[in-house]
Amino acid sequence: MSGIGGGHEDVDIDLGGLFRAVWQRRSRVVLATLGAAAVAFAAAKMIAPQYESETRVLIESREPEFSGAGQLPQSGSDRIFDESGIASQVQVLRSADLIKQVARNMKLHELEEFDPSAHPSALSDLLVMLRMKKNPLELPPEERILREFNSKLQVYQVEKSRVIAIAFTSKDPKLAAAIPNEMAKVYLSLQSGAKLDSNSEASRWLEPEIANLREKVREAEAKVAAYRAESGLLPTSETENFATRQLSDISAELARVRGERANAAARAEGVRAALADGRAVDTLADIVGSPMIQRLKESKAALEAQIADVSTSLLDGHPRLKGLRSQLEGIEAQIRSETRKILASLDNEAKVGQLREQQLVQQLNSLKAQSAQAGEEEVGLRALEREAAAQRQLLETYLVRYREATSRSVANATPADARVISNAVIPALASFPKVIPITIVAAFASFLVSCVVIMLAELFSGRALRPTSVATPTVAEPAPASAAPESASNVPYEASVAAVEPQSGKEREVREPNAAEQDFSIESVADHLLGHGVRVAVSVSPGGDEGSMAAVMLVRLLAEAEQKVVLIDFSGSVCPTRLMAQSPHLPGITDLLAGEVAFSETIHADRFSDAHVIPRGEADPRMAMRGIERLQMIVDALTNAYDLVLIECGQADAEAVAKVARREGTEIILSAPSVSEEKIVEELTRFGQAGYRDIVLMTGAGRPGPDFPDRRAA
Repeated sequence: MSGIGGGHEDVDIDLGGLFRAVWQRRSRVVLATLGAAAVAFAAAKMIAPQYESETRVLIESREPEFSGAGQLPQSGSDRIFDESGIASQVQVLRSADLIKQVARNMKLHELEEFDPSAHPSALSDLLVMLRMKKNPLELPPEERILREFNSKLQVYQVEKSRVIAIAFTSKDPKLAAAIPNEMAKVYLSLQSGAKLDSNSEASRWLEPEIANLREKVREAEAKVAAYRAESGLLPTSETENFATRQLSDISAELARVRGERANAAARAEGVRAALADGRAVDTLADIVGSPMIQRLKESKAALEAQIADVSTSLLDGHPRLKGLRSQLEGIEAQIRSETRKILASLDNEAKVGQLREQQLVQQLNSLKAQSAQAGEEEVGLRALEREAAAQRQLLETYLVRYREATSRSVANATPADARVISNAVIPALASFPKVIPITIVAAFASFLVSCVVIMLAELFSGRALRPTSVATPTVAEPAPASAAPESASNVPYEASVAAVEPQSGKEREVREPNAAEQDFSIESVADHLLGHGVRVAVSVSPGGDEGSMAAVMLVRLLAEAEQKVVLIDFSGSVCPTRLMAQSPHLPGITDLLAGEVAFSETIHADRFSDAHVIPRGEADPRMAMRGIERLQMIVDALTNAYDLVLIECGQADAEAVAKVARREGTEIILSAPSVSEEKIVEELTRFGQAGYRDIVLMTGAGRPGPDFPDRRAA
């Protein structure tokens, strides 16, 4: 701030001087605060108390229990359940007609609280005479009561619910509880009455409509019957008439006759073929089944038996033997004659079947023509039936609605789609004024105003302003760790640092570093990585698995800080893989370097954090090391997806780390919990001799490290 007080020198605000000025005038501040509190307390006590009570109404469907799915749907009731429907019910509760009904029921016009204009004060009369105020008595009493009622009423929807709250404020606690309850009662009565009127109007409208529909249904059904009689479409079933049924029967009979004729012709042809070929006919079914043939066969068999018997004792020329053979020839002739008769019978049967088929075909053609004509006539019949069915269905629907409407036209048959879930009770405490809160707020406001007034007075008087000094001494920053000599581990930490002011050349002692500057814990290393925006870090664990465990803890700690972290397990003991991966046999970095798996198959989630891990893998480490040149590309790809890539090398030396830490800006972390200071110094010296100047030491959770001047040591 410059140019204050008429001078040109820079000035500054003396905050201490402002607070000292307030403290010096503390008695005034206390008196003003106590005075304001006393005035507020007295004023709050003088105000007439106001009491508030609330009734809550739930908007829900209140259909009678006998209502069914097939009855009249109450679409109007369904509409009141959405947000706009609830808001509409709020406006119904605030409507003038409902409030006037409540006022008449409770005789509010007799109470002075609801019509204070009926007894105006002298000041009010004076203002009216001077035309500075409109005469309130010009309004009708109902309007005055309505305006006063609305000023005390609150109707609102409870958030994210179908509940409407009715709150009322009054000087009388009993009245504050009675009015919301009466409003809910009147509201439910109006809603029920509206539904009753709707049902009554519906029944009155449906009566003439039902009578008209009955006449239309009767006429439509009469037209159907007359048309059916004129066209001869006599029904035999629900889907067939007489013509179609007769056509179906003739078709079935024709198919049967054709089958029988074909069968008879085939049998006759079989017998004829057997006779023509000279084959035995006794194997044919028609021949075998003939009783005459069977008797002749029996006689033939008997004669053959006699001939065989006589032939043993008589010569061929014997008369008896000749007679028997003559009888056998006669029987065979009879068999052939009988066979020809059967053949003629089968031919006759085939001819009769053919004649029957011709007659049936003629009848079928005649019926087809009649059926076609009947189909054309059925078009008109179906049109008349559809019209009659539509009129009949509409009549049935109207009858159902009429029965439901008349059943709901009686009192209490249609309850309102709302119910009271919380009645207002007489309040025991006043809602206004709150004496104690008003007193506290007034006292606090008075205290703040007093302090601000005193501070402003000090600023405007100039007593709270001071000139700034021309030169400000500077303190030299400690040298970075990279500028330290290679044997920095052997340099003792100085207890103080000297700084020289540029103007005077005087030395002054700066503070000794605190414990946080000597903290080598996991939390401190995590803060260091976050603060410096490190993207790639290499962890070396000279102590073995304990160092690898500390690296895993570091990764999980960074993951808890909402950092996207991935750990690459290059350790020989596979400790990070065992701690983080779901299984020690998952594909990992060695498989990726050997080219045996895809890149995405090697990244796995940590079991106990949001961090990721690339396990050691199952491939041969010697084969994997042949592709170590690909590691830099893998790390670069991971840095595009993760905030930090940590490579755990285990008990690796500086030469092995050099193959991994090729990326510029890679941080080297020496994870050495439970490792002696001599061992730490030895490791730092080795890395320093290898050319590494910036080594971050991590000795575990809460364990102090060696007496080094900085977290970075080399």
